[in-house]
Amino acid sequence: MKFKDHPRGLMVLFFTEMWERFAFYTMLAVFTLFMDETMGWSDSVKGDVYGIFLAGVYFTPIFGGWIADRLLGYRRTIMTGAVVFGLGYLLLSFSGPQAVWLFFTGLAIIIIGNGLFKANISVLVGNLYDEKSTLKDDGYLIFYMGINLGALFAPLVATFLHHKFGTYNAAFAAAAAGMIFALLVFELGKKKYLYAEEKQKEDVARRQNDAAYQAQQMSKEEEKERIMALMIIFAIVVFFWMSFHQNGFALTLFAQRSVVKYEWLRPETYQFFNPFFILLLTPLVIKFFDYLRSKKKEPSTPAKIGLGMFISGLAMLVMVVASYMGGDLDQPIMSPMWLITTYFIITIGELHLSPMGLSFVSKVAPIRMRGLMMGFWFAATAVGNYLSGFIGKFYSTLPHHTFFGILAGLLFISALLVRLFLNKLKHATQGV
Repeated sequence: MKFKDHPRGLMVLFFTEMWERFAFYTMLAVFTLFMDETMGWSDSVKGDVYGIFLAGVYFTPIFGGWIADRLLGYRRTIMTGAVVFGLGYLLLSFSGPQAVWLFFTGLAIIIIGNGLFKANISVLVGNLYDEKSTLKDDGYLIFYMGINLGALFAPLVATFLHHKFGTYNAAFAAAAAGMIFALLVFELGKKKYLYAEEKQKEDVARRQNDAAYQAQQMSKEEEKERIMALMIIFAIVVFFWMSFHQNGFALTLFAQRSVVKYEWLRPETYQFFNPFFILLLTPLVIKFFDYLRSKKKEPSTPAKIGLGMFISGLAMLVMVVASYMGGDLDQPIMSPMWLITTYFIITIGELHLSPMGLSFVSKVAPIRMRGLMMGFWFAATAVGNYLSGFIGKFYSTLPHHTFFGILAGLLFISALLVRLFLNKLKHATQGV
């Protein structure tokens, strides 16, 4: 993996996203546990709140992308989002059974902040590269490492703070501090990425004013084909996110109720393993794709997404077996290795899907609506996140092996759908 081949601005966005994701995943590591142990809510209520919150977090980037495209630009929209984010986490840190309104107000503000921040920093990453750069997939994989470097330390910090203070509110305060660092990195490094925002403005202005340039642009039919390809991917990846975000719900409850207890391996600590495996495996995945590229055998971006769906289905099958082997009993008798193995496999699937989805949107979306289309990618995530909470409500009512079996089946069906639409999806990427 050669960082020197990539734009300098990538590292600025890498560390900005690292701190933002540290904040988000510190909060998410204790989110379900806070509702369970501090608020005392039932699984049904927790599932509703969890699903609606995560849906809101990933739905609002549609509006954030539109605001950046049409009104504020990417930099100012991202900075505004960072400030709003921090305020939301701060309110959570003062919430509790006697201040439930602060909890829900904080969640609402976080949803708004994420809408302004999330899609737009992902668009900036793509804009760092020339339109036909072969490094864009790798660039998004490197950026994805930044996401997971922040997520790696989040559950460890959350565990430490709970051990020291005996409360989950301290984790919410740490999340607010993380957003301060994200804002500082983004502002201090602005000279390295500002050209990416200016480049898109110039491209749009040229498209509007230069008749010769317009003649080179895609036809209405081509634009329609690209948008249709994006919508197919958006619809299919819903089922990945519905399963993946069980890491903060069903997998956390499995860790709480079914796994042997250790002092420094609490339920929230297991969320350490997904980002750990991301950092461990990303360089290997990049080298593997580089090797395939050198042999002219690299799968297309849509094919990588389909493979990621299939691999994620295998991860859910591990939980099916774990449930049969004793997890169904909700007694702390299961080895931590069941969850760790699940996280390992689903991480491989995630590396084939999530950064590749960001890259696919950046490649295929028409220039004039790139922020909006990136917002729709996160909206698809939002639907999956809501469904993660919706189906999560049945974790306690269904046998756990049935619960995880449903998720595995949906992932395998999704992989099949990508395969059926693969030629159409690949055609939309021709010329990019």
